[in-house]
Amino acid sequence: MINKFIFTFIILISLIFSAPVTGREIVDRIVAVVNEDIISLYDLSRAVKPFERRIKTSGYSLEQERQMLFKVQKDILNKLIEERLSGQEAGRFKIVVTDNEVDGTIERIKKINYYTDEDLVVALDKEGLSMEEYRKQIKDQILRKKLVNRQINSKIVVTKADIESYYKEHLSEYGQKKKYHLRHIIMRVSVDTTDSDKQLISQKMQKILTDLKDGKSFEMLARTNSELSAKEGGDIGEFNFEELAPPLQKALSGKGEKTFTGILETDLGFQIFFIDAIKMTDAKPLEMVSDEIREKLYRQQIEIKYRSWLTELRKKSHIKIIK
Repeated sequence: MINKFIFTFIILISLIFSAPVTGREIVDRIVAVVNEDIISLYDLSRAVKPFERRIKTSGYSLEQERQMLFKVQKDILNKLIEERLSGQEAGRFKIVVTDNEVDGTIERIKKINYYTDEDLVVALDKEGLSMEEYRKQIKDQILRKKLVNRQINSKIVVTKADIESYYKEHLSEYGQKKKYHLRHIIMRVSVDTTDSDKQLISQKMQKILTDLKDGKSFEMLARTNSELSAKEGGDIGEFNFEELAPPLQKALSGKGEKTFTGILETDLGFQIFFIDAIKMTDAKPLEMVSDEIREKLYRQQIEIKYRSWLTELRKKSHIKIIK
């Protein structure tokens, strides 16, 4: 115990007297000690920043803002403590995450979301994240998965009875669903786009919308105007209605085949969507969804056991929150 207090004292002194590196503000104090690691006010402020921005632009009263920020800071500090504990355990078991693993995960995320490098930077900027911070988040997620694989996975069992019980309790998830085959026309708007350029892009999209209302082919207009999927006539494939973002669900709701939406302003830019076809999927029998349910129950148990493991790890660790 004495050694741990000496460690904390040494870290405090080193922070007070050390010079800051270029481009980084002085870290004025420690907010938590986790075994032999520290969490600084700088670390906490950086992690809270994206949430702080959202709270302050949501129209809350000053008192509501204060209460929400206090709760967010408390929650984020707990998350940082858990990250330090996970990192220490990973070090103990010599678990590492390579840059190639982080790169591969980011590429998969870009592919799923149809993001270019620029699109990803824009999306991160809206969340108040730099690419460096985002890469750290991805690295922490991969590290957690590896820790879970080592410490928890072998203790999880999902039985046939568990799967059957879940299926009966969630029949609505496996009944008939609407599936939309969509095309789109998109003109990108980046974070660097000026207001005047944005206005010009909006006017171009208005002209395209007018052409569509006049009966011109959506596919041909997509080939000549869209900045994504142009060669495919704007074809972006089939989607279950539940998979779509709420604004797009609202825009498509009540529309039939061969109809189009108005202009939607999205994270990627201005878009118009066209419903090529609407299908009703068949209800899925238990045999077809057993693996899907098994995976879902498996992940639920992983989360429960991971939280339990972290709780026990915290009990065995020296954690001091400095207010």
